[in-house]
Amino acid sequence: MCGIVGLYAKSPAIGAQLGRHAARMLVEMGDRGPDSAGIAVYRDPLAPGETKVSVHALAGPPDWDALAARLGREVPVLWHRVIGPEHALIAVGVDHEQAQAVVTDTLPEVEIASAGRSIEIIKEAIRPAEFVERFDIASMSGTHALGHTRMATESRVTTAGSHPFSTGGDVCLVHNGSLSNHNRLRERLRQEGIVFRTDNDTEVAAGYVAWRLREGATLEQALEGCLTDLDGFYTFAIGTADGFAVLRDPIACKPAVMAENDDWVAMSSEYRALAVLPGAEDARVWEPEPATVYSWGRTAVPA
Repeated sequence: MCGIVGLYAKSPAIGAQLGRHAARMLVEMGDRGPDSAGIAVYRDPLAPGETKVSVHALAGPPDWDALAARLGREVPVLWHRVIGPEHALIAVGVDHEQAQAVVTDTLPEVEIASAGRSIEIIKEAIRPAEFVERFDIASMSGTHALGHTRMATESRVTTAGSHPFSTGGDVCLVHNGSLSNHNRLRERLRQEGIVFRTDNDTEVAAGYVAWRLREGATLEQALEGCLTDLDGFYTFAIGTADGFAVLRDPIACKPAVMAENDDWVAMSSEYRALAVLPGAEDARVWEPEPATVYSWGRTAVPA
């Protein structure tokens, strides 16, 4: 049992307070997943050929200035921002694939959470209410956000094992459910060059979507492929630079509810996380159908 939230801003007013609304939604899902919390925010896109890399330290707070200087000897470092003692965002002047490879080789003290022109991921193995306060999530603005609260049942509670997972540029995924064929699929995707950092089944789903997009599939095609290639039960929320999407498996035993008005579209595992949004009482509310892709953004699939 985990909690998922997603929020897409359709108006500047919601975008300016995206973090405030997403933080309230995450806290509402706290008792569905008290082990960890995380959020992916899309905002302030860099220029083509530049990448923001979200990282967290593996063993205590490092000297972030020194790490950025070391990385700067390999690739152009545009800037770095310390988010917390053990979390930072580093912008570099190379594409996301090169950025991840160089950070992995040069900075063994850190783990990569995401890389892309607009995505930023923060996650930590603490309770959701503490998470949103520690990282001042309410102060963030942006176009859309995905969040997750985790109740770990199949792997250790660690920061790296927390959601969201990102395995491609500006692509992330959060998941409520369980996959049964993730080990076999992980090996197949590794042969395609997808890099995995944990044994979490959700990271495999993220890697699958990233691989399909890399091979030229549309978002709708990539998610329809999940229905064929992923075994198990799940509710997915997927983020891209253009927007976010929702998919439930054909049985749809994991809960999901969606709502939309003129200012926002949102989804969550339970309605109470939607009820905190402005105008929720007048929004259109529905339960997403099984095996059906819903998405919003510049490449939206009609609902």
